Amino acid sequence: MTTALYLPEENIDMIAATSVLQQQAADIRTRTINWASYMQSQMISEEDYKAISTLDKSRGTYLAQNSSQVVKTLLNLVSHLSKDSTIQYILVLLDDLLQEDRSRVDLFHETAGKLKQCIWGPFLNLLNRQDGFIVNMSSRILAKFACWGHETMPKSDLNFYLQFLKDQLATNNNEYIQSVARCLQMMLRVDEYRFAFVGVDGISTLIRILSTRVNFQVQYQLIFCLWVLTFNPLLAAKMNKFSVIPILADILSDCAKEKVTRIILAVFRNLIEKPEDSSVAKDHCIAMVQCKVLKQLSILEQRRFDDEDITADVEYLSEKLQNSVQDLSSFDEYATEVRSGRLEWSPVHKSAKFWRENAQRLNEKNYELLRILVHLLETSKDAIILSVACFDIGEYVRHYPRGKHVLEQLGGKQIVMQHLGHEDPNVRYEALLAVQKLMVHNWEYLGKQLEKDNENQKQGAAPIAGKA
Repeated sequence: MTTALYLPEENIDMIAATSVLQQQAADIRTRTINWASYMQSQMISEEDYKAISTLDKSRGTYLAQNSSQVVKTLLNLVSHLSKDSTIQYILVLLDDLLQEDRSRVDLFHETAGKLKQCIWGPFLNLLNRQDGFIVNMSSRILAKFACWGHETMPKSDLNFYLQFLKDQLATNNNEYIQSVARCLQMMLRVDEYRFAFVGVDGISTLIRILSTRVNFQVQYQLIFCLWVLTFNPLLAAKMNKFSVIPILADILSDCAKEKVTRIILAVFRNLIEKPEDSSVAKDHCIAMVQCKVLKQLSILEQRRFDDEDITADVEYLSEKLQNSVQDLSSFDEYATEVRSGRLEWSPVHKSAKFWRENAQRLNEKNYELLRILVHLLETSKDAIILSVACFDIGEYVRHYPRGKHVLEQLGGKQIVMQHLGHEDPNVRYEALLAVQKLMVHNWEYLGKQLEKDNENQKQGAAPIAGKA
C-alpha cells in the first residue's frame, strides 16, 4: 500500500497546459488508427482488434463492462507493436483513461495480477525508445501506476525509474523537463520512494540544476520536490548537508514569482519544524541567518500577498530566526559559515579572542570544520573563500599546540603551500602568512628543545635528541 502525502496541491494538474507533452498529446488524440489492417496482417488478434476498436468509440462504458479484456489488450498492444505513431496513440488513450478516473489504476493492477502479466515491464521498456514523446508519456503513466494505486513499484524497477528521471532532469536542453519534474513531484509524495531517490543521489541533482539558470516553472517544480522530501523528519534533518539552504536563499533573493517565494518559505519552515532533534532545527536557523534570509524576510514583510500561507510562513520564520540570533554564540556562527562553504571576512575571523577560546573546537566531530576548510582550499575557485580558509588554518595552528601535526595528517599543509603560487595576490598573501605560522610553530618547538639541552648540559646530562 502506498502512503501518499496529501498536500494542499494534491489536485495540481500533472502537466502544465503549455508543456510540450500536452501539446503533442492533443494532436495525437485526433489521429485515426487503421486497426483492421493490423488484424489482417496478423499483427494483433481478433480479440484485441474488437477491444481496441470499441474502446476508441465508447471507452467509459466498455471499460466498466470489459475491464479484464481492456487491460489485456492495452498491455498486448504496448508490448508487441513497434510503429511510433501507433504506440503514441495507445499511450495517450491509456493516460486519458487513468486521468479521467484514478481508481482505474487499481483496476489495471488487479487485472494484470489475475492475468499474471507485469504491468511495469512494458512501460519501463518504452523508456529506452528514441521518440521523446513515447519516453515521457510512458514515464507519466508509470508515475500514475506507482502513486495512485494500492501497489508500490518493486524495488529494482523503482531504482531504475528514479535513476531515469534523475538523468532526464540533468540532460541539457531537455524540452520535456517540465514533464520529468511533474513525475518526480508525484513520486516524492510517497514516503517509500523518497529514500530510494536519495539513494540514487537525487537531492544533489536537484540542487545542481537549481544552482544554474532554469526558468521559474522548473525552479518551482524542483523546489516542490525538495519540499515534499522535507516532510520526512529524517530527510529534513539531513537536507542542509546538500547545501539546500544557501541555494534556496540565493533564489529567494532574486525571485520575482510569488509561487516560487511561497514554496521556498514552505521548505524553510519544514527544515525547522520537521527534524526531531532540536539542535538540527537550531543549526538550520543559524544557516538561514548566515545566508541573509532574515533580510529577505524583512523585505517580504513590507509586501502584500494574496496567499495567507506566505504571510504566516514569513511571520513564523522571522520569529524563529530572530530567536536563534539571540542565542547565537560566536562559535555557532563560525561553524555555520564554514559548513555553508561560503566563507567571507566576517568579524569572527579576525578576532584574536575568538581563536584563543575556540581554536581547539575545530577538532570536534572528528575535525569536521578543519576538514571542510581543507576541502574548500582544494576545491574552491573563489579568491575570498581561499583567503579566509588560509587565514583560519593559520590561526588554528597558531592557537592549538598540536595543530601542525593534525593539519599534516589531513594533508592540509601541502594544500596551503600550493596556494603560495596562486594568481590572486590576496590568496598568495594569506597562504604565506599561514605557512609562516606553521614554520614559527616549528621554531618555537626547536627553541624549547635547545633550552632543555642547555639545561641538561649544565647539569652534566646527555642532550635530548629531538626532532624539530
